[in-house]
Amino acid sequence: MQRPLSFFSESKGYRWYVLGTVLIGAFMSALDASIVNIALPTMNVHYHTRLEIVEWVSLAYLLTLTLLLPVMGKLADMLGRGPLYNAGFVVFGIGSYLCGAANGIFALILWRVVQALGASMLQANSLALITQVFPERERGRAIGIQGAIQAAAMSFGPFLGGLLVEKFSTQSIFYINVPIALAGTVVGWLILPKPAPNRPKFSFDYLGAFAFSAGLLALMLGLTQVTNHNWFSAHEHVLFLTALFCLGAFLAMEIVVPKPFIKLGLFLERNFTIGNISGMLSYMALFSPMFLLPFYLERVLKLGPSHAGTVLTVVPLTLSAVAILAGYLSDKFGVRPFTVGGMVVMAVGLFAMATLHSNSSAFDVAWRLVILGLGMGIFTPPNNRSVMGAAPQADLSVAGGLLNMMRSLGMMGGVAFAQLIYAHELRLITAKLALEGLTPAKMERAHRHAMMVGYDKVYIVMIVVALIAAFLSLVKEREERAGRIAMHISLGE
Repeated sequence: MQRPLSFFSESKGYRWYVLGTVLIGAFMSALDASIVNIALPTMNVHYHTRLEIVEWVSLAYLLTLTLLLPVMGKLADMLGRGPLYNAGFVVFGIGSYLCGAANGIFALILWRVVQALGASMLQANSLALITQVFPERERGRAIGIQGAIQAAAMSFGPFLGGLLVEKFSTQSIFYINVPIALAGTVVGWLILPKPAPNRPKFSFDYLGAFAFSAGLLALMLGLTQVTNHNWFSAHEHVLFLTALFCLGAFLAMEIVVPKPFIKLGLFLERNFTIGNISGMLSYMALFSPMFLLPFYLERVLKLGPSHAGTVLTVVPLTLSAVAILAGYLSDKFGVRPFTVGGMVVMAVGLFAMATLHSNSSAFDVAWRLVILGLGMGIFTPPNNRSVMGAAPQADLSVAGGLLNMMRSLGMMGGVAFAQLIYAHELRLITAKLALEGLTPAKMERAHRHAMMVGYDKVYIVMIVVALIAAFLSLVKEREERAGRIAMHISLGE
């Protein structure tokens, strides 16, 4: 366990200094995640390359980040959360500078991997540091503040990215991170907890980490490729079978290894396991329809890109406004009313979104998105509080890494499902129109028809997904105390 030893550790408000430091990293990494996507079309022209290559600027970052979150969580629990979080500032800042200085698309993709390495150090430890220094009665409020800052950064990112690209250059969206990372490094060195001097000897389960990472990578690559090939093609079969084999081997090894990469006993705690699953389902329910929404806004409602982008910021802005209050109230009344209620509100929002049609207005979309943001804002901070509170102090960073990993898998799974449905409907309608002779006007009609049919199917499925997450949240706390005792016994505590 870490002791809060730092320059400011004797201060009465030390926990708030730690939260402030964590918020710098949370703001920076969330801003970067949203600021880059708006610049992808400009990069396509700037680097004179194909769109499918430019997409790897985002994809390489997301894959690397998701892959490294559990690894960095484990290393932080072993070596110290404060030092690794501070190293995250350094690596992210260096990666950002190198991305700005990249003279080719492949160099940019490489340095985005370095950026993701730094981001994984930050994201794997943010919730762990908050849980470590805040008492349980204040933990929900602190996690809510962190969630609000992340959501605000994500909503601000597209606006700032567009402004920087328009007024300066594509490289400026990366250089903007450098002073933030530098400030975070200095503040983190002064404030973050230092590892206890009597830490146990370093021992890392390399084979288990490799098997888990290989399985996770194969799974994520499979999810990203489902629309590039037929779902039942040999390409996807190989990836998903590889994932199944590697993750199965990982489970078999972790049972017998004395010091496993991930303690399987963590998953005996109901709050930990169900909280992670329901968290993944919540992001799937949000990002699956959000993937299709820009196509609906631009191709069906005929909104311009900037107008459509403004409408989409309603979700993170609403989430940001609600998250702090939801976290604070969960400290007072427990997490169950908010995790269940948040997903029920989410299902209501998805049902409302499913009633949109080709003659709807931007306002019709916006007020429905408010309901989606409201549901996620009510659900996420209490759920994160519940998951982190179920993990022992010695494994907080692993728990935080797994929680963020499940979030990324939910996002990727939701987008993959939406892409699959859209591509399937587009193939069907295109095949029918081909008999009549395809023209640009018919292809435009095909895209609109496929989008609207796929839109309805995606929303129906995601309503069910949100209700499943609500049911799991309802079950989660019924045997909280018994589950926690079982976990402590399994971990020998």
